[in-house]
Amino acid sequence: MNISDIAFGTTDWQRIEATPHPGETGTAYWRTQHFGAIRVRMVEYTPGYLADHWCVKGHILLCLEGELHTELEDGRTFTLTPGMSYQVADNAEPHRSSTRSGAKLFIVD
Repeated sequence: MNISDIAFGTTDWQRIEATPHPGETGTAYWRTQHFGAIRVRMVEYTPGYLADHWCVKGHILLCLEGELHTELEDGRTFTLTPGMSYQVADNAEPHRSSTRSGAKLFIVD
């Protein structure tokens, strides 16, 4: 990732409108900012959320609240709790997320 041509700034995430993204079950609410080619999101998953697709986009993801379950297409599973993160490259390992209790995430992609 090359970060260039972005002036110093701050983001009050509560002032960014949340957009709903329904999953197979539950909903993800995204608050999104773009900085050049970099997308930064604060994402909240409702309890019972299950993604409706296998994602191939690369991310750096930090779990802020709750518990996030990530399944890779090859069957491996991982659980993130607050303070844990994962990283994956574009088109590297298809993955999908779920949560029983809900989760709040900070994602850069």
